[in-house]
Amino acid sequence: MNIAPVQSHRELVTNRQPGHGMHGDLFGRHDVFENDVDVFFTKHWILVGVTADIAEPGDVSTIDIGKSSIILVRDEDEEVRAYRNVCRHRGARLKEAGKSTVGMLVCPYHQWTYDLDGSLKHTAHMGKDFDPSCRSLISVSVRVIGTHIFVCLSDNPPEDVADFKATMEPRFAPYDLTNTKIAYESEIIENGNWKLVIENNRECYHCAGTHPELVASFLPEDFGFCTDGMSEDSLKALDDYYQRNRDAENDWESQGFLTAAVDRLGPDVVTQFRTQRLVIAGHGESQTLTTQVACTKLFGELTRRDMGDIHMWTHNSWTHVMSDHSVISYIIPLSPDRTLVRTKWLVHKDAVEGVDYDLQKLTEVWKATNMQDASLVAITHSGTQDPAYTPGPFSAFTETYVELFSSWYAARLAAHGI
Repeated sequence: MNIAPVQSHRELVTNRQPGHGMHGDLFGRHDVFENDVDVFFTKHWILVGVTADIAEPGDVSTIDIGKSSIILVRDEDEEVRAYRNVCRHRGARLKEAGKSTVGMLVCPYHQWTYDLDGSLKHTAHMGKDFDPSCRSLISVSVRVIGTHIFVCLSDNPPEDVADFKATMEPRFAPYDLTNTKIAYESEIIENGNWKLVIENNRECYHCAGTHPELVASFLPEDFGFCTDGMSEDSLKALDDYYQRNRDAENDWESQGFLTAAVDRLGPDVVTQFRTQRLVIAGHGESQTLTTQVACTKLFGELTRRDMGDIHMWTHNSWTHVMSDHSVISYIIPLSPDRTLVRTKWLVHKDAVEGVDYDLQKLTEVWKATNMQDASLVAITHSGTQDPAYTPGPFSAFTETYVELFSSWYAARLAAHGI
């Protein structure tokens, strides 16, 4: 019996036929998963929370990623800081995953005590020659963009985060997203590889058939379509779509709201992102079943409701910002076939539930969409592990962003010697 040799991670990537999906082993193998975590969740900037997670001095949010653990904290000067969750004595975890509020960070093992600025403030039984200044917590690089908290665990974080920040901050500025609160948050463990979660998010080929709640407000045409075989009525509807987009974009731009798409998705970039102000269907106000705002207290000092959807992708997150609320999701890989998806719904910090917004109306679209996506990812992961699976072709019309993700993935692995 001839047994095919096991291909390396690099061979699996380079043997992918352009315009086609990835090899099933790239989704299922443990060595591939470990490389992915090391490269894409350690050496790149990743989203790990929002400023409302640590709204006040002393607030802490702890996030586990692979073997690493990160403590986010708001210090006494209200700065957002990030540290490795490792005591400088014998390595004990300072905090379990989750949120809390502290005066100082105290190791539960031997009570070494750290200030919120990371400095070691108290130890016992270490003697007069012990120098605490050499045992501060290990800092992690952090950037706040809008309300998004990005960290990089590498000692040499990619410098092009500056371009990302410069692109997004003027787009987020009118919404004053740092003055928001979390109205609701959810966690879903999807039974699929993290790359399949991102691939699913990068196309709307599937939206019309699987996301009835989302397409009440979200226009799948924004992410491509093929006119072959379209009826005259469908072609006329496309003309109407184009005209509506042009009118909305001209209106927004005339009032100083940045609208045009910015793509940093190809193999030549390090920090991958995309943003665009998208038109919302129906009443044009928000991603709700009625397409009207779910929260009557708008972000910042906005007065108009029809601001569209500031859409943003990174390689581990997706964001939708409307005039009244924002939906922010990010992923953490747990194993080759399990991915944690965290989603946070933000509203104005002074909005009152039951007065300014109804929680069901606020959350029902993306709660349904997230569960539908989890099912899609699960059946796809399972299918890619079947011996009969052979990667099929992408649609050149609706899956171009999936192809770009695949190309970027390969380029980043190569840049790190994989």
